[in-house]
Amino acid sequence: MIGVNLKEGESIEAALKRFKRECVNAGIQSEIKRREFFEKPSDRRKRKRDAAFRKREKKRLMMLRKESRQN
Repeated sequence: MIGVNLKEGESIEAALKRFKRECVNAGIQSEIKRREFFEKPSDRRKRKRDAAFRKREKKRLMMLRKESRQN
């Protein structure tokens, strides 16, 4: 559970901003968005497969750029 203690002389706005930043860092917002609607298991597998493909392609392009700089 994320909690924020008010520091001496700290405004509510600053504490709220710090709380929001901690929520983003903990991944709470992305988890809420992910669970907002039911996702079929087949759709979940497809999304993960597509993400893995994009990650591999990005890595492959980075390696090609690295090789072209060396030549």
